[in-house]
Amino acid sequence: MDIDASLSYPVRGHMSDGRQECIPKHCGRLVTDIVVSPEEAAHLLRLSKKGLAFGGSSGGASILDLHSGALSYDNSFINIYEKLKAHGKNYVFTQDDFKVYSNVRNKIQQIISYNFGIPVSKIYLTHPTFFSEMTPRAAKTKHDEYWHVHVDKETYPSFHYTSLLYLNDYGIDFSGGRFIFVNDGKNMTVEPRAGRVSAFTSGAENPHYVERVSSGTRYALTVSFTCDPKLAIADPTVKKFQ
Repeated sequence: MDIDASLSYPVRGHMSDGRQECIPKHCGRLVTDIVVSPEEAAHLLRLSKKGLAFGGSSGGASILDLHSGALSYDNSFINIYEKLKAHGKNYVFTQDDFKVYSNVRNKIQQIISYNFGIPVSKIYLTHPTFFSEMTPRAAKTKHDEYWHVHVDKETYPSFHYTSLLYLNDYGIDFSGGRFIFVNDGKNMTVEPRAGRVSAFTSGAENPHYVERVSSGTRYALTVSFTCDPKLAIADPTVKKFQ
């Protein structure tokens, strides 16, 4: 779906370092069910649950960032790798887990490159990239209040392209939790489905929010990309345990 690009889109304007190649041929949105296989989505769901089981927010939203190790715990965050090492549980995440994670990330990067008409080598995985778990529990901190309309570039300055991979199904595993784009009073709703990928430019052209989850548990993976190589991050590996 094409939309008008924000004039303040962060990669526009004069650039002398070659990043103009990261400017999309058009600003817009992509929703597809054919990039990530059911097996890959199921594997990542198991991976997210394994990690989130070692923490959990006291409110309705928890995150697990395999890059930094950040894991929601009560009203703050801990480092999951430090916790696993301290308890002798280095075996929780496997080489295969990280391989599937990296392969899926690469697929999403490729489809963003194709859809927005930019060289795949000109966008870089960036932070934060994380699993999310949403439940009907009442919010305890501002991090739990995911239902407010926002623009990703304002929340996360590193973002230029946002993508979400849904890991379970709206209407089966949870109710509420739909992703809603807001433009001029006309909403566009994305219903989560395991393996479904939604991607969009992160600027003011794409304000959005997530409905409050009213029952069950919603799982997703946010995968973010930047045009700035200085903000690039690497895929996680088993070396995190060393």
